[in-house]
Amino acid sequence: MSDQGGSAPGPQGSHGATFRGEDWFSEDLGAARHVDSTFIDVDLSEARSSGAVFERCVFSGVRFNASVHRASAFVTCEFDGSNLFDATFDGCKMTGSVFTRCTMRPMKVRGGQWRGVSLRGADLSKLDLADLDLREADLSLCNLTSTVLRGAQLSGASVRETNLSATDLRGATLDGVDLAAARLRGTQLDLAGALLLAELHGALVDVPL
Repeated sequence: MSDQGGSAPGPQGSHGATFRGEDWFSEDLGAARHVDSTFIDVDLSEARSSGAVFERCVFSGVRFNASVHRASAFVTCEFDGSNLFDATFDGCKMTGSVFTRCTMRPMKVRGGQWRGVSLRGADLSKLDLADLDLREADLSLCNLTSTVLRGAQLSGASVRETNLSATDLRGATLDGVDLAAARLRGTQLDLAGALLLAELHGALVDVPL
């Protein structure tokens, strides 16, 4: 059931609508545009989008299971208690979005921009997040055990009390990241990351020219 004044909203677009209990299983959303809309207990399992835009939308209890999103944007959205089990985000823009109490693994993420997202406390263990733009993201209290972040952009990200055990951080940009505030055990670092960690612990590193 949906509620919106004016034109009838649907899978292909809405503005300021509320969708409650809708069954959009395996729906082709195409390049739909949804702005300021709320989705409550909507089933988007196996749905597909390509170039779609969701701006300032709220997803509460939404099922994204096995859905596939390519070059789509979820900008400044709120995901609360939603299930992203086996969802695929290929080259998607998630800038400024907030994830709370969501199931996020297994999940496939292929590149894209997740700058400024809040994933606070999320279980992202064993995910492949290589080359992802996570600048200024809130990763505090996250479980990133055995997660691949190789080549990821993490500048300015918060990792306070984050579990980075066996995490692959080789080639990741770590400017402004306080690795000393995270849990490190078997974490894989390249030379630049190792130097940063040493300096954070007060070491004076003398690198020969």
